[in-house]
Amino acid sequence: MIIKGGINVCGLSMGVISLESYFPKPAGHIKNPGSFDFPIFYKTVQGATIDRLIHERDPELLKPFIEAAQELEREGVKAITGSCGFLALHQKALADAVNVPVFMSSLIQVPLVSRFLKSDQKVGVVVANDEALTEDHLIGVGIADEPIVVVGMQHQKQFAEVILRGETDDLDMDLFEEELGSVVQNMLNNNPDVGAIVLECTDLSHFAPKLQQRFNLPIFDLSSLTRMVAAAVDRQIA
Repeated sequence: MIIKGGINVCGLSMGVISLESYFPKPAGHIKNPGSFDFPIFYKTVQGATIDRLIHERDPELLKPFIEAAQELEREGVKAITGSCGFLALHQKALADAVNVPVFMSSLIQVPLVSRFLKSDQKVGVVVANDEALTEDHLIGVGIADEPIVVVGMQHQKQFAEVILRGETDDLDMDLFEEELGSVVQNMLNNNPDVGAIVLECTDLSHFAPKLQQRFNLPIFDLSSLTRMVAAAVDRQIA
């Protein structure tokens, strides 16, 4: 038997282009490798902060993002994702830069989720900051024409202080759950036609099981997408 070489590290399933952040990443977060039962390889882009990506939309970040993707490919990963759904803006540029599958945002699931639903239902989308989500982000992942309802976490005190502004690196998880639950509850109260939820922000993924149990709706996020892609690019079972 001949085993093909040409890669630096063997057995890697997924590569993650990581922003630079220092708040906790609990189970379910893409930057917590214990969330997955397959190998994850990370490449942090130094200086790529949430503020620069979401609020400033700094075009100077694209080059180091591409370099990170290419380095991950050289290391041997079979697919590449990112640690922030707002990387949707660079989906095509990053996909064009490498020869492995790329999915920069959980929002790329929205068309699939929409097809699961009745024709009069919508996909509820929870993002870090809905005021910063633009048409360009939606076009980047092909969902500009999808029936969606978008709500943001930017007005939740702790989420804004810790995750969006980086004023502290500590999280009160009980408060976090309360903030997220309130945002989702308000969305559903105002939009009873929502039939499923997609979490854009991987910082919310830890609460996906509790959201599913509380609201009795399918919950999709970056972790669920990553597991699906890993199962496709590194098949272990028939």
